[in-house]
Amino acid sequence: MNPAPHASSAECRTVLADGRIATLTATRRPRGNRAEVKCVAPGSPALAAAMQAAVRLARLTESTFDSRDQVVLGIDLAPAADDRNWELAAVLADRMVRGIWRPAQGGAIAAGWSDNWQYGEVSGDAAQAWRLLGAATAAGETWLGAAGDSAPGEAWAAHAIRHLGELSGHAHPRAGVSSARAWFPLHSGGINDALAWVEVSIHPLPADAAHHEESTIAIPVLDLAMQQSVRQTLCGARHFDGKGQGRWKSAVRFGQGRLHGESWQFALVMADRLARGREFVPRGRIIATGCSNAWHAGRVEAVDGMQPKLELILSQANPGDRILLPHAWQAAIPPGYRAALRGKGASLACVDKLGWI
Repeated sequence: MNPAPHASSAECRTVLADGRIATLTATRRPRGNRAEVKCVAPGSPALAAAMQAAVRLARLTESTFDSRDQVVLGIDLAPAADDRNWELAAVLADRMVRGIWRPAQGGAIAAGWSDNWQYGEVSGDAAQAWRLLGAATAAGETWLGAAGDSAPGEAWAAHAIRHLGELSGHAHPRAGVSSARAWFPLHSGGINDALAWVEVSIHPLPADAAHHEESTIAIPVLDLAMQQSVRQTLCGARHFDGKGQGRWKSAVRFGQGRLHGESWQFALVMADRLARGREFVPRGRIIATGCSNAWHAGRVEAVDGMQPKLELILSQANPGDRILLPHAWQAAIPPGYRAALRGKGASLACVDKLGWI
């Protein structure tokens, strides 16, 4: 199905948890060298970042892909810090301005949120949405809210959605998404040391699509420098793979919003290979640390902080975990370390190249 003709701007209203009505406005302009989505929330950079994350993740399951335009999205009121009812309206405004979806008539008003926009899922309090939207909807306005676990009544069914596919009468878009996580040691020398995760979700691009690989990778939340590093890592590793380029739209999420060092690179590559079916799935988690200046050649190189990272991995290893370390560390691994991991039911491999795992 071809998208509807583009509009230069679109609005979708929402009802905040306190009853105020906010308007989310999306405008479209040639992208140039700018980010594909820019979100504006004066005085609240955290809200702008959350808005951008929701929209970027929700784009993953769209049947079309066009990176030529930039969408600028803004909200005219500031919701409470714990109020996420505006998220569905932001996603709909983004789709309306790009011609992906449009209401049957008039404008649109919506309330709902999701922890899994990359799967197209819509969550929310159905009873609250019914009460707030029912009172705020104007004549001729399309109103949508989360279905919830139990609908308030039969009349709500016409306005309730569980996933974004329902906007076009399609099946749940989650069926077309493959996701995988890998873990890596995040060491800062303090009580915040932990195994952090990175998740890669992929959705097929149309068979006739021809796009620059980096433009198809969405990374919410991280700063621009980290986004570029993530894209370069993925593109390089897929180049080595030979079967990963030009086939997927991808969304990358990190469990930690702030990263330092390069330990995450190998875990990112492994999560991507798992999502694309290029690696065997272990019984437990894949825990990997390593980086590379030549992912395009498949090389895995050492990172700093070997000793504290080994200790962190050993302390948090679980039965079935598969530990992947750079081959350059092999000679320096303390005696008894492998046996200690085996005693916890985990396994260890030191590798210097992708595909030899």
